[in-house]
Amino acid sequence: MDIEQKLVTAVINGLKALYGQDVPAAQVQLQKTKKEFEGHLTLVVFPFLRMSRKGPEQTAQEIGEYLKANEPEVVAAFNVIKGFLNLTIASSAWIELLNGIHADARYGLTDAAPDAPLVMIEYSSPNTNKPLHLGHVRNNLLGNALAKIIAANGNRVVKTNIVNDRGIHICKSMLAWLKYGNGETPESSGKKGDHLIGDYYVAFDKHYKAEVAGLMEKGMTKEEAEAASPLMKEAREMLVKWEAGDPEVRALWKKMNDWVYAGFDETYKMMGVSFDKIYYESNTYLEGKKKVLEGLEKGIFYRKEDGSVWADLTGEGLDHKLLLRSDGTSVYMTQDIGTAEQRFADYPIDKMIYVVGNEQNYHFQVLSILLDKLGFEWGKSLVHFSYGMVELPEGKMKSREGTVVDADDLMAEMIETAKETSGELGKLDGLTQAEADDIARIVGLGALKYFILKVDARKNMTFNPKESIDFNGNTGPFIQYTYARIQSVLRKAGEAGIVLPAQLPTGIELSTKEEGLIQMLADFAAVVKQAGTDYSPSVIANYTYDLVKEYNQFYHDYSILREADEAVKVFRLVLSENVGKIVRLGMGLLGIEVPDRM
Repeated sequence: MDIEQKLVTAVINGLKALYGQDVPAAQVQLQKTKKEFEGHLTLVVFPFLRMSRKGPEQTAQEIGEYLKANEPEVVAAFNVIKGFLNLTIASSAWIELLNGIHADARYGLTDAAPDAPLVMIEYSSPNTNKPLHLGHVRNNLLGNALAKIIAANGNRVVKTNIVNDRGIHICKSMLAWLKYGNGETPESSGKKGDHLIGDYYVAFDKHYKAEVAGLMEKGMTKEEAEAASPLMKEAREMLVKWEAGDPEVRALWKKMNDWVYAGFDETYKMMGVSFDKIYYESNTYLEGKKKVLEGLEKGIFYRKEDGSVWADLTGEGLDHKLLLRSDGTSVYMTQDIGTAEQRFADYPIDKMIYVVGNEQNYHFQVLSILLDKLGFEWGKSLVHFSYGMVELPEGKMKSREGTVVDADDLMAEMIETAKETSGELGKLDGLTQAEADDIARIVGLGALKYFILKVDARKNMTFNPKESIDFNGNTGPFIQYTYARIQSVLRKAGEAGIVLPAQLPTGIELSTKEEGLIQMLADFAAVVKQAGTDYSPSVIANYTYDLVKEYNQFYHDYSILREADEAVKVFRLVLSENVGKIVRLGMGLLGIEVPDRM
């Protein structure tokens, strides 16, 4: 039972004893005491004045005296400011609270029951014509953290990915490889498969632009030249063949996509991201067509004279939405309906969360209505976890194309920067090469992940590599370094033969700083809950930073291993161990590792 619950019970008993009244727990309002006053928690006494038939100050005084006399193990002291009763919690209550946290290896996290709600989270959604870029990094990190946070709130979670593996953009890289590739493979070139294919997508664009420029010199307008481009015409013909199931085109498509997937897998592994089930648009788009035609039969949708199929959403305050083009080909919306159909057949989904950028807000508003009309139970309540753009400061790390920053390059650069920074600060001294490399990986990726996840997902952001790796700011490395420092203290205590007890005795007097740290540790459970309710990884990131900042001040102001009083020393070691544990759990929810040494 936490301190607030104990206090609520004590106040209810007090009101019964003093004024003979039974009061529901909901009426007992406790707030954290304002910084300028003494005390931990403040009771608002105004709701009890009609029972006491006295002024606010006198009522507060009476309740305070009762609590101090009858509940000394909870309330050590009190003071009254107008109608507010500021209560100082007894040290023994704080130690009991710490004992509860200490006894629970997964404090703040809730395991899912077998019948817990099943939440499906879709994230990543790459195209198979190019490698993952900085925008995908934010998407993957948010999706992965969200999955961990929702699972920590007692839900069953399925992580899914929908791969955009069909369409004109895929045909462009296939065609360019046929024309200019000379049979090049990932093995022969030494390139990752996704980078190799990305290079051919760029090559297609270069040749296409040259063609258009050539035709414009002959007197065509830009539009005419684009329509007349032989290369684009060939790409379109290839798409038609693909849709018709042409064996040659399909074999090439499969071969090149397999190269890309092998490349993606390496990127995901380095990023620490995984999926329970991957869906492919090439399988879902036909399902979507089927579902739309079913809707047409049931009169949910309508057909225009040109044969195209539409949904009329004017009743919902939106416009008319195209679902199938006049030539029968599907649009994104159709594919999303098809994917939903497949997923619903595979899993009994209670809630569906899509992690997709905010430029798709309207798309998901429409999808929610359409799925609801088509009878999906979770259609109305689907969540579009919408996030903002991420950019780099000018002139930082441009990729081969000179426009987008490649995820692999970014991660490699972060690890390299971590190696340099840690080396300069002497943090890798005395480690083997393998240990130093692993710490550079943990710190470099921790810096990247934390910097991206500490920002409210809805906001656009600038990722600053230099700033993210600073060992002193609100950064991953600062938090990781504090964790490593705590592990070092605990190792030294172990070497000195100190064994930490399962439970601390309650007779130790605590400083305000120590009480504050225990209060912050206890808050972790509420923070995990809030992050789950608000779909907000940044809540956990910023809580963890605040906890570490508080601990560092404590570490600076108080002796731990040099403390003369044995009981106090052991208490501070247990406190430190639990700060370390909560930091590890909090960072774990963000997908960030913490090193034992640094």
